[in-house]
Amino acid sequence: METEYGYGGAHSREPRRHFLPPVLRAPFEGRTFREFGYLLLSLPISIVLFCWAVTMVSMSAGLLITFVGIPLMAVSLLGCRALGVVERARARALLGVEIAEPRSVRARGGVMAWVGGVLKSGVSWRHLLYSVVHFPWALFAFVTSVTTWTVGWTLLSYPLWQWVFPTYTNQNGIQIYGGEPHNVYLDTPATVALTALVGLVITLIVPWLIRALAAMDKVLVVGLLGPSRLEERVSELESDRGVVVDATAADLRRIERDLHDGAQARLVALAMDLGLAKEKLTEDPQAAAVMVDEAHGEVKVALQELRDLARGIHPAVLTDRGLDAALSSVASRCTVPVQVEVDLPARPVPAIEGIAYYTVSELLQNISKHSGASRATVDVWRAGDRLMLQVGDNGRGGADASAGSGLAGLAERLDAVDGILAVDSPRGGPTTITAELPWRA
Repeated sequence: METEYGYGGAHSREPRRHFLPPVLRAPFEGRTFREFGYLLLSLPISIVLFCWAVTMVSMSAGLLITFVGIPLMAVSLLGCRALGVVERARARALLGVEIAEPRSVRARGGVMAWVGGVLKSGVSWRHLLYSVVHFPWALFAFVTSVTTWTVGWTLLSYPLWQWVFPTYTNQNGIQIYGGEPHNVYLDTPATVALTALVGLVITLIVPWLIRALAAMDKVLVVGLLGPSRLEERVSELESDRGVVVDATAADLRRIERDLHDGAQARLVALAMDLGLAKEKLTEDPQAAAVMVDEAHGEVKVALQELRDLARGIHPAVLTDRGLDAALSSVASRCTVPVQVEVDLPARPVPAIEGIAYYTVSELLQNISKHSGASRATVDVWRAGDRLMLQVGDNGRGGADASAGSGLAGLAERLDAVDGILAVDSPRGGPTTITAELPWRA
């Protein structure tokens, strides 16, 4: 496998410049209105969720003494899961939260197997818990946000509509105290201005209050309606297993191709040459000797190809002497002078050693073929329970693991063993690629 650098212009969008500080922008930003809309919709939706959950669960619990109660409980949990789909979609649209869909119920064997799968699923019970818990929170968030929003804008705009009181109610303004012999109204220029100032303060605070309330909703949605950490880990391991299987199949195809097109073809030609030499041995010994000499040269070439192939699979020097000697051997074959520094207190497990060797080998091939560098470095060290690899060069740069190049495949291989590949390669260079692997000694 040959990992290629990707060269191309990266168009970065400059962040928008704002002339107002965040505290003054917040009341008019789209995020504030989206989150406020989310809080407004939460109350009616949570009422539906709460009523469904309490009614159906109570009914099914009362009927558990009969056969009907068990499938009815499964139906109630399934209804909570269906409403959870709506809640996840609403959170994505209004809160900008990306929530993965939890695993669906997997059951084989008919209706009762499906009922058992629903009842044993932790996802179903977490949806039920969300349906019950979210109602009081949604009520609190709705009342708090609507009240503060309304009061803030009402008081801020009071100078614009204060005239309504003397015109239609026979009062001078908002009455804040009423009783004989004194009635206190907000009707003087000073009190009207003070009212507007209080309204301004509340209006500026409300967006941050709304964001705090929405943040709590995010916690509830992600924690109860999203997949659990165990499910995410299982999905990640399944994905990693697919990557490992694909990478292994690709390596086997590469080995088969190298054997078929290289050493095998050369050995077939060698067998034919030796057969011709055998026939000429009695008729023309001198010509036969020349053919045998040529066959001897072909044997040496075939042996070298087999050694190169074996070295690409798992070099003997890596098994015998570890990463330091193996990486020094790889660096010696690079077309660019490479400085190798390996500082390891012990050797990691052979599987991690092999991946580290493969990673550095691929990156050094990149430097030889694509970077245009005049020097390179390889540093290997241990940091806690991680094996760190760093390969750098002073070439033209422009390497990008997200551009669909071979670096992306290398990153997938590292990710399959909980590793990380970080690429720092601005156009014009220099390039620094850091790989992080689990130690697993």
